[in-house]
Amino acid sequence: MLSFKHAIIYQIFIDRFSGCRKEVKNTPDFLGGNLKSLTSKIEYLVDLGINTIWLTPFYETSQYHGYHITNFMAVDPHFGSIDDLKELIDKAHANSIKVIADFVPNHCSVDHPFFKDAIENKHSRYREWFYFKKWPQKYLCFLDVKVLPKLNLDFVDARNYMLGVANYWLSFGLDGYRVDHIIGPSHDFWRCFYSTIKRNYPDAIIFGEAWGKDIKGKRFNTVNFNRKIWRRIVGISQENLQLEYCKEFDGILDFELNKILLKNVRKGKDLLGNKKFLRKVNRHLNNYPKDFLLVTFLDNHDMDRFLRYCKGDTTALLQYISFLLSIDQPVVIYYGTENGVFNNVPVTDLNTDLFVREPFEWDHINMNLYNKLRDLFLARKEHSSK
Repeated sequence: MLSFKHAIIYQIFIDRFSGCRKEVKNTPDFLGGNLKSLTSKIEYLVDLGINTIWLTPFYETSQYHGYHITNFMAVDPHFGSIDDLKELIDKAHANSIKVIADFVPNHCSVDHPFFKDAIENKHSRYREWFYFKKWPQKYLCFLDVKVLPKLNLDFVDARNYMLGVANYWLSFGLDGYRVDHIIGPSHDFWRCFYSTIKRNYPDAIIFGEAWGKDIKGKRFNTVNFNRKIWRRIVGISQENLQLEYCKEFDGILDFELNKILLKNVRKGKDLLGNKKFLRKVNRHLNNYPKDFLLVTFLDNHDMDRFLRYCKGDTTALLQYISFLLSIDQPVVIYYGTENGVFNNVPVTDLNTDLFVREPFEWDHINMNLYNKLRDLFLARKEHSSK
């Protein structure tokens, strides 16, 4: 676990990272990024100083981003094949890079065969795999996204299936999971999930996404965190929400620290000389068990790129990344950060997130920023090896 605390994780959006068709427009379609082309860029990541990659979902899907899953047990043909996945894992490992995959157990696509059978067949074996309020029209979803029906992972057949899926992909050599939307399934499911994975793959790293943003009104019916009535009244504390999962995962994506960082950069305040800021960060970090992973980050595929807040100032970007690297926790770098990419249009809904998911510009590498980031990453590697 201690070695992963020094992970420099490069988040890769498979459809947009490498292999995109030339002259494509940034649309909500499959643009051609794939696993085989990604594998050809391993040397690029090694040179940058990356020691872990995090893949967006590679399972069969109805959407380019991979989160609308139609078959949990297959690689989507747009992204390649199982052999391509194996080749990627093997080459990454040969270069001392761990491979973390996105795992999405809370929901599936309306086009998934299990859900289609559940709504078309009154006596379907999959009826209890979902939360039907009034069959077949009304059912619980991921938040209020109607095309993503929520799986009932407290039903034993659905639970065992999803545990089998998690074990299946780890058998190919994956080093662990970033688990999507962990506030959806129950705590009982997560305790079972964690114990099962650790029994079969004790070295697997499992960290979750517990993001409380925009959980209001009817969306409370779709989540399973504690104290729902109280939180519905007073709101959700991101800090307390993260603390709720300390005994069920190895770590968590640290949205609370991200919130502190964004508040500071919005105000344009100095970073290291700001005692109030530093006290707030230290107080936050001291809330967690010493062996719990707080996976830090500046941005990701669901939010504005950090450089938007810096107004394109890469000096500020480097200062904040350097600060994260000084904390004894994993750091996530979203693909394209080393290229100075930022979105002019803010992320406000599902359509505007395209502006933080643009194809990587391989013909225009910002070598100045790339080299400065590499120096920061290599310095951390040298420091952590002492």
